[in-house]
This record gives sequence, structure tokens and C-alpha cells, in this order.
Amino acid sequence: MTINVYVPRDSSALSLGAHKVAANIQAEAAKRGIEINLIRNGSRGLFWLETMVEVATAKGRVAYGPVMPKDVAGLFDADFITGGAHPLNLGLTDEIEWLKNQERLTFARVGITDPVSVEDYVAHDGFKGLKNALAKSGAEIVKEVTDSGLRGRGGAAFPTGIKWNTVLNAPADQKYIVCNADEGDSGTYSDRMIMEGDPLVLVEGMTIAALAVGATQGYIYLRSEYPDALVTLNEAIANAYDAGYLGDDICGSGKRFHLEVRRAAGAYVCGEETSLLESLEGKRGLVRFKPPLPAIEGLFGKPTVVNNVISLATVPIVLDKGGKFYQDFGMGRSRGTLPIQLAGNIKQCGLVEKAFGITLRELLYDFGGGSASGKPIRAVQVGGPLGAYLPESQFDTPLDYEKFSEIWAVLGHGGIVAFDDTVDMAKMARYAFEFCAVESCGKCTPCRIGSTRGVEVMDKIIAGQDHAKSIALVRDLSDTMLNGSLCALGGMTPFPVLSAINHFPEDFGLEKGQAA
Repeated sequence: MTINVYVPRDSSALSLGAHKVAANIQAEAAKRGIEINLIRNGSRGLFWLETMVEVATAKGRVAYGPVMPKDVAGLFDADFITGGAHPLNLGLTDEIEWLKNQERLTFARVGITDPVSVEDYVAHDGFKGLKNALAKSGAEIVKEVTDSGLRGRGGAAFPTGIKWNTVLNAPADQKYIVCNADEGDSGTYSDRMIMEGDPLVLVEGMTIAALAVGATQGYIYLRSEYPDALVTLNEAIANAYDAGYLGDDICGSGKRFHLEVRRAAGAYVCGEETSLLESLEGKRGLVRFKPPLPAIEGLFGKPTVVNNVISLATVPIVLDKGGKFYQDFGMGRSRGTLPIQLAGNIKQCGLVEKAFGITLRELLYDFGGGSASGKPIRAVQVGGPLGAYLPESQFDTPLDYEKFSEIWAVLGHGGIVAFDDTVDMAKMARYAFEFCAVESCGKCTPCRIGSTRGVEVMDKIIAGQDHAKSIALVRDLSDTMLNGSLCALGGMTPFPVLSAINHFPEDFGLEKGQAA
């Protein structure tokens, strides 16, 4: 009997030796005359246990990890292909607490299926949402998405249904679906995990979006630093074409949708939707003035849906299970689930998909296991390099767009980067200004000049020069950037800077509790 053995093809697993582990398993099985079917799946997201190898047994899939190439012979000696006892045996994969305590909706198939197999995708409820969408009008699809409460997962949290409705009602001879896969925030990798671990769910989501608004062409604007995702996406798209889920006659419906991947320009600012569209048109990635909105005049001046990977990858389950099903998860106006990415100084880094409402403390300690260094976690930055730094006193804040807004913070793309008590927050504030200065497209003065002056003033503060005067200047600069910048790059750089000053004044030469 042939036994299924799973070894991830996810970039994080590859960086930890997954290719070599897979090769050693193949070689060792051949040497011992054991028939196996080696499947390269996506990562389950338990990165501290990669490379995590799974074996299909009568009781379910059994996991082993972290497996190094040198461990493979020992696994065979322990009869791991039947779930044998071994120091690296983690038990049944579904019973691992980290996974058991999640609500995996968007990531339901990641780590379970062969990412590029249409047959495997369909066997695990794939394309059910598309089949339902084909039986509905565009307005009915948009209503389902609106009823679900799904909001943009790229950072802005704009209601997805409202954006789609605008494009649906915009008269045009051509409309586009653009997936923003230029995942550039520090500590984020959920987009990459979907594209490498379940790319067909993105293909399905974009096709449903096209049916909803009447678009016939789609583009995935892929971060240039994701070569493995590029290969996986192109393979999955080719397979979808071959199986009739893309092309001129989707599933025999007479509906048309074509999809291709375009590599991004390697600039952080191209994650901003209008700058992305400029880049996609072959121009320099400069932020456009709004209005007009991309939903009215987007790619090549035509109505365009621009959504993040996670937003589009969530659409299939909404069309499969219904808007009400998805809305039943979450809290307040934050409905559904959020794929949260734990990174930085954290013991157990990885991806956690939970319904909105879980607290930072639960994520950092129940899932993350505390700091990797064993020291107290002093601060976390949520929402990428433009997110606020939150102190321990705010760790009980539930993950909810509105609750975070109340404490002058953002959830962004769901990335959480932890810092222990050795961090110098003045240097982190300086880095925020420096990041903005390097990545600014240069179109608006507050961002271009304000960030550069900010670095200079932060250098004075770190050197101990004119603390009170310099901090007053930083606040003034931040006010200008916040209110005068053309896009979120300059407009949100004050979030990490001011939160660092307000919550950690002692690192800026101020007395604790003092806010200059």
C-alpha cells in the first residue's frame, strides 16, 4: 500500500531545509523498498516546528517536527510511516493545541492539500463558492459579500461589498480585478502562505469578484521578493485553465475571466492601491490624487476592484457557506476571522487564524508562548512598520478595528512583532522615520521632507540634545505628516513615532509618565 507523506513547499519551511528533508525521505524510502507518495503541501503555520513532516495513517495525519535532513533515517527506523513513536512525534496533527484552538476559514485547506492540484482542491470543498456564484446575478453576489461584513484585510478595513458595488454600478466596456499581493509590512506573511499553500482559493475568489462586477481580466500584483509564490501561482493558474475554471467559458457558463501574475516593482509604496495601479501600467509607482477612486477610474482608467490577497481568498467561503455563516464570527463591526502573524522576539512564531475579539495577551502568551529570550515582552508593534507600538498595559485590547482605533492604533494586515525589555524605543521611533524616508515616492512634501527631518531630530534626541525642544518638533512634524500626506505612508508614520514617545517616555530622556 502506498503511503502519503507530506513535506511543505512553503518558503519558511524551505529556508529551514524542507527540500533536503523531502529528498532524503524519497531516497530513504527507495533504499528500504517502501512505497510512498510524497506530497509537497503548504505549511500549517507552526514555524518553530518546521520542517514539519506529516504521514497519513488510519487514525489521521501524524506530525513530526522540527525534522532536519539528518533525522530522516531515524524516522524510518522508528517506523514513522505508520505513526511510530519518535522524539519528534507531535501526535495527530489535528490535535495539536496551536491548531485545535483556531478558527480556520480562509486557511481551511492550507497545509492539508497539494496547493496546485485542482482535483485535491475540489475534494476539499474547492470551487463550491464559484459554482454558487455562477447561479447568481452580480448584484446577488455583491449582496452576499456585503451581508458577510467582510472588510479589506490589507489594512484600510474598507467594506468589501461597498467597493464591489461601486464597480458593479460603474458603466464601462472593460473592468478589472486586481489583487494586491505586494505584501511589504514587517512581520507579515499570510498573503505569501495563501499563495504558496492554497493559491486556487485566490483564483476562485478573484473569479467570483469578476462575476460580481462584470470584469473579464484580472492581475495578481506579486511582491518581487516572493519567487516561490510566483512558481506556485503560475502552476495553479495553468491547472485552473486546463480544468475550465478560468478562460472564455468558465465551467461551461459562457462567462469569461482571464488571470495572470505580474511581478511588483520592489517598492513599499506600491502596496498603496493607486501607486500599485501606476506600476501595473508600466509607470513609476507614484501615488495618485483621489478622487477619482480606482473603483471608478482604476487600471488604464477603467473601473477596478483592488483587494488584498486575504480579502479575495475569503470570498469563496462566503459564497459557499453564505454571508450569515461568516458574519457569525467576530465582534462589533469586525466580522469573520483575521489571519494573525506572530513574529519578532516570540517563542512560537507562526500564523493564527482567529475570530475578531481575541486579545493581544492571549496571542502573545497562549499561542506565542512569550518571548523567545525569556525576558518580559515590553512592546508589540501591530500592523506593520506604520503601526503603533503598544505597551503591556494595552495587551488586553481585543483585536477589533474600532477598539484599536480607540487607543490610536491599527490592526493593519494582522502582523504582530514582539520586543522584549532590551528594546530601545527611541531607536525604533527613528527607524519609523527612516523607513518612510527611504520608501517615500517623493510626490508630497510632508512625507518626503518630514520623514527626513524626523530622522535628523531623532538623532538629536538619541544624542541627548535639547530633549524637550526636539520632542516638541517631532510632534509638530508628525502633525504635518498626519494631516498633509497624500497617502498612508506619510500619514501613518506618526503612529509608531508618537506611540513610542507617549508609552515609553523614559527612552526619550523624559520622566516616566511625562508626555512632552
